[in-house]
Amino acid sequence: MPGTGSILGPSDREAVAVARALAMDAVEAAGSGHPGTAMALAPVAHLLYQRHLRHDPAHPDWEGRDRFVLSCGHASILQYTQLYLTGYGLELEDLRRFRQLDSRTPGHPELGHTAGVETTTGPLGQGVATAVGMAMALKRDAHRLAGADTGGLPDRTVWVLASDGDLQEGISYEAGALAGRHRLDNLVVIWDDNSIQIEGGTDLATHEDTGARFAAQGWSVRHVGLGADGDIDAAALDAALSEARAERGAPALIVLKSQIAWPAPHAVNTPAAHGAPLGAAEVAATKERLGVAPEPFTVPEAVLAHTRGALARGAELRRAWDEALTAWATAHPERAAARAHAITAPTPADITDALPGFAPGDTIAPRDASGTVIQKLSAALPRLWGGSADLGDSNRTTIKDGGSFLPEAPAGRNTHWGVREHAMAAALNGIALIGYDTPFAGTFLVFSDYQRPSLRLAALMRLPVIHIWSHDSVALGADGPTHQPVEHLAALRAMPGLTVVRPADATETAAAWAAALGHRGPVGLVLARQGLPVLPTAPATVREGVARGAYTVADGTDVLLLASGSEVALALAARENLAGQGVSARVVSVPSKEWFLAQDRAYRDTVLPPAVRARVVVEAASPFGWHDLLGEAGTTVTIDDFGLSASAGDTLEAKGMTVDAVTTAALDSLKAAGR
Repeated sequence: MPGTGSILGPSDREAVAVARALAMDAVEAAGSGHPGTAMALAPVAHLLYQRHLRHDPAHPDWEGRDRFVLSCGHASILQYTQLYLTGYGLELEDLRRFRQLDSRTPGHPELGHTAGVETTTGPLGQGVATAVGMAMALKRDAHRLAGADTGGLPDRTVWVLASDGDLQEGISYEAGALAGRHRLDNLVVIWDDNSIQIEGGTDLATHEDTGARFAAQGWSVRHVGLGADGDIDAAALDAALSEARAERGAPALIVLKSQIAWPAPHAVNTPAAHGAPLGAAEVAATKERLGVAPEPFTVPEAVLAHTRGALARGAELRRAWDEALTAWATAHPERAAARAHAITAPTPADITDALPGFAPGDTIAPRDASGTVIQKLSAALPRLWGGSADLGDSNRTTIKDGGSFLPEAPAGRNTHWGVREHAMAAALNGIALIGYDTPFAGTFLVFSDYQRPSLRLAALMRLPVIHIWSHDSVALGADGPTHQPVEHLAALRAMPGLTVVRPADATETAAAWAAALGHRGPVGLVLARQGLPVLPTAPATVREGVARGAYTVADGTDVLLLASGSEVALALAARENLAGQGVSARVVSVPSKEWFLAQDRAYRDTVLPPAVRARVVVEAASPFGWHDLLGEAGTTVTIDDFGLSASAGDTLEAKGMTVDAVTTAALDSLKAAGR
């Protein structure tokens, strides 16, 4: 039996060989998949799950566990094999059904679908950046647990397996810089430096010293080469993993040389082995080299008995942690009470009682109102924690007197992400996945484009993260079209599972925060920069209306004016204009289409009576996505072109966002409806 190094005994070497065989068998059975990486890294996964990862397969959600992130999610069979071998509840039948409909072993790891999977991965680079957020959240909780009696509460480590593609993606540069700045010594990234990509050798696309890059960002870097037989040097890797976990003051990168598809006689070190079955002949030859049974999905009882030893070890780790946590709470009752308060999800009453009030008639920018809400909520909810992409003043996200989250101040509540929207959004997901905090992050709406892959994963995982997107329209003014969002609302609304909320005034902004904190899934608060009048609607009515996505702010019977954000005030002004022409207009604020469309038909018909066919949507953005609420007689007053550099008022007028335009559109819609 070739390979695996002297650190692994005979039982370990047999388990690694079986894991390699299972990876080949699963991909062959599926007719697709990525066998090469799973074969090559089988010793790495075995060492992690058997020697280094603190986990309890019988209790996958145990809070004292380490986290394992397979950033190279295409190699999912590598993780599934270990979850089966160590006792997470997967069975051989699950491996046989790899990548099949309704199986517990999908093509890429999915949170909530397979026990033991900590985050959904697949888009390269996301796992690395998400792990940075996990490590940040665990550092924050380690500070909560600080005290004289924490010897039995070891740091929880975030372990990451990453590929060449993960570290080529730009997000890895952002994430690496963040981890280095925050000295996340509870983060270990193992980089599979196999020099192979789909198109050929990595030297076709990369000519850099990746280890030096991470060292320059503040990481400790270790190198593990190949053993004499061409397999991973397991003894050197074991030592590197131990050293990395013990590292203090810096995150750790292990540069691991491997040979993709090792020990396949012909597929080794070939791009084809990355993403296609090896074929029956190559599988048979490889199994012969490995010394395992030729029949597919064969796992000797002795191998399973050996690898399932992880269950007993995990139970002991969990018992020791739980006892130590209880002892700490007994010794530090005030700190324990403070931690429990900090990590407990708030109730609706907690949120409502903390919301500020705003006087009708005052002029307040929603971004300013959001800043006021953040101050009130942060005082009541210690789990609220956030920052901006170097835009704290502009986004109004800074928690006053909250301090900065830094290595020397892990209790700080303001995170300085720098101009790194992509990694910020991914790390936000990681913080939410740990589950102790409610994270928020801000940037300008136009820069949400940089966040879309992470937003999409947050939506897939239904993570409770809050994004603050200020400067929401062409009304931001003289910065011009590069900074003025037009298509962004439509694009974000098109993403399943993401809720977009664009409040009309300060009261709606407070209500949007309340609804977002009670929502399971990512929410984007889209906030105007300019001052808007506070409408006279009662706060309780506004809270209910925002939570349901749309509600009537001024009644009428002839035409419906649907608006969001700053355009609600414009619609109200047009309503007065129409009244002077004998037309009764109902103004409906639609802060969230997603929440409104989720309501029952009766409520939707109450807000938008089907009999009223004359309808106008008023929004300073693309009209795309509104036609399902307009009907055949409806029309829009929207912006379907880029903005321009001018003052807010001049830009809005130049782009047709005027009372006269809304009035004319309403009269046209009435004609189209036969009125």
